[in-house]
Amino acid sequence: MKIRTIALSAAVVLALGTGTAAAGPTWSPRPQEVKPFLPEGAANPAIADGVALGKQVATYTASGLGPAAGNPAAPADSPERYVDLPGAALPPGVTLTEAQALNVLKRVKANLAAAGLGLADVVSMRAYLEKPPGAESADFAGWNRAYRQFFANTDLATGRPVPVPLGTAAPAPPMEVNPARPARVTIEIANLPVAGWLVEVEVVAAYRH
Repeated sequence: MKIRTIALSAAVVLALGTGTAAAGPTWSPRPQEVKPFLPEGAANPAIADGVALGKQVATYTASGLGPAAGNPAAPADSPERYVDLPGAALPPGVTLTEAQALNVLKRVKANLAAAGLGLADVVSMRAYLEKPPGAESADFAGWNRAYRQFFANTDLATGRPVPVPLGTAAPAPPMEVNPARPARVTIEIANLPVAGWLVEVEVVAAYRH
């Protein structure tokens, strides 16, 4: 009986050991690889499930950026102050959050360019939204429309640009053709650091060379 108990215990240990080994990592990125993990079966997903970076990939982290004041005729500290569209007028269906997000993403592009990077190099993003005055919640739909103007606007199978809407207008070519689909989180918060801001964005970008 004692011998059988020992043999049984050994078999259990071997079985557990085999299971533990099988559960370990089976893949890791090459030292200079940047690999997004995209949802299966989607031709044009908005974001990645995650992005893996090899150990030799250098990254750049941009500070959070909000919109630049683009409408001096609007009252100070108002959301309208941070709309920089031509004539400071909102096109049909374009929300204040959407307009500010377009403003912010142009600033993100400039920030990256100063570091020798582009929008296509962005691997992760955090967006912070404040609800517009009088609204019950943040305008996630407006933010997502603006985001698609600068990110995730190509078909994965063909590589061709996918038309995107601006407000309620019919879909049209994006402002910036960009296949990048970063890992992303969007959060509604009570107060952004500058009165009138509805959007703040921070990104991490990877040097791929």
